[in-house]
Amino acid sequence: MTRLPLTTGDGQRSRSNPTAIARQAPGAATATTGDFDCRSCGACCASFRVSFYWAEAAVLALPDELVEQLSPWHACLAGSNSSAPRCRALQGEIGSRVRCTVYAQRPSPCRELQPGDDRCRRARQRHGLPPLVGLPPAASNR
Repeated sequence: MTRLPLTTGDGQRSRSNPTAIARQAPGAATATTGDFDCRSCGACCASFRVSFYWAEAAVLALPDELVEQLSPWHACLAGSNSSAPRCRALQGEIGSRVRCTVYAQRPSPCRELQPGDDRCRRARQRHGLPPLVGLPPAASNR
């Protein structure tokens, strides 16, 4: 059986050990980066399809009702595969106070997105939120 690449929480790829994701989870970045707290935004959760290698859902023990199969090899978080995506794990009001019901189990695309990166900027713009300012230069130039 050939395994497809998995992305671990630190952005590294692992072909041979899909459980690397679970081992990376405890040390993964928190929602708070600098003075910005992603839990006051949620725009990314309602802007993009969150797709990943299907085995990641099992390794992370994501609830079946939050996983949608896209192909034999790929899945996505339920609610994110539409023209107006909104992950079903997201609770709350975009730009105000939000909560991810599976934050500790979130898949690699969610772990890789960083406050102030290009995807963050596009998501905030899509929801009419102001751009982030005052982030460290590395975060705002991604």
